[in-house]
Amino acid sequence: MIQVTDKAKERIAALRVEEGRTEEHNIRVSVKGGGCSGLMYDLGFDNQINPADQVFEDKGVKILVDKKSLLYLLGTVLDFTDGLNGKGFQFINPNASRTCGCGESFSV
Repeated sequence: MIQVTDKAKERIAALRVEEGRTEEHNIRVSVKGGGCSGLMYDLGFDNQINPADQVFEDKGVKILVDKKSLLYLLGTVLDFTDGLNGKGFQFINPNASRTCGCGESFSV
């Protein structure tokens, strides 16, 4: 399961409005190869649910994850920060053994 913080939920709702998306557009989270630590997070809106997707819902936010990415993301918390040290979505991933300084890539 992937959890969503209140700040992430608020930012997702704001982005949905800013981008003219409907409630049919869910959040897709996946893991790709790349980044300075070997694996990167990919986050975006998607209105298609594939047969192999796992669907999670937390705080009213539906999250779509493909089976390959699920192994890397179980137990992850999606957060949003707008502090002095940076602004954006952050993944708090208990499976990551190492993360890069920007928090956008990790390794297991």
